[in-house]
Amino acid sequence: MRPTRQRMVLATLLFGDADRHVTAEMLHAEAVAAGERVSLATVYNTLHQFRRAGLLRELAIDGTKAYFDTNTSNHNHFFIESEGTLIDIPGDAIRVGGVPQPPPGTRIVHIDVVVRLAKT
Repeated sequence: MRPTRQRMVLATLLFGDADRHVTAEMLHAEAVAAGERVSLATVYNTLHQFRRAGLLRELAIDGTKAYFDTNTSNHNHFFIESEGTLIDIPGDAIRVGGVPQPPPGTRIVHIDVVVRLAKT
């Protein structure tokens, strides 16, 4: 992947601090607020390139938005529905039983568990 100016800016926003969960729209707004001229299409393309390179994990939470996680380790998530916020659950905090045998020629690489929360 060629380190273009826009990719470098987006990488700095994504990986500059702690692990994060972002949508393309969130990252685009951050880039624009930082004074970067970048299209939403470029942000989407860059996120997918980073995902293909193994730098991000893509999470389809509710079918309408894709979230991208900078933490690519084996872990699961809480999802606060009213806020659209993801929170990491440590990898060893959930146990999944009764997993079906995968079809021949395939293997299970990860099971995504999303625990949906509502504010009380």
